[in-house]
Amino acid sequence: MVLALVRCELFIYMAQSLKDKRSVVKSIVTKTRQRCNVSVAETGYQEVWQRSELTLCAVGSSRKSAEAELFRALSLIDQADNVERTITDWEWV
Repeated sequence: MVLALVRCELFIYMAQSLKDKRSVVKSIVTKTRQRCNVSVAETGYQEVWQRSELTLCAVGSSRKSAEAELFRALSLIDQADNVERTITDWEWV
């Protein structure tokens, strides 16, 4: 069994308030949960209106399967409008 964690920071261009930011982050989190077999949560910068940190987690029988699922999730994040993924850290357990 392999556990993979990915922490990624997001820059949200059009957010003018925490309400704007949270609507964008909630949309990304919901789409990622629905379309990919990963757990995802906002884990940082919760009170900053143009930054966010998401942590994604995947469990698989092999490193390749967990990595593939996380790459799918990251590509969904990259496709979101008005969001740029800046720093991405991978961790394997």
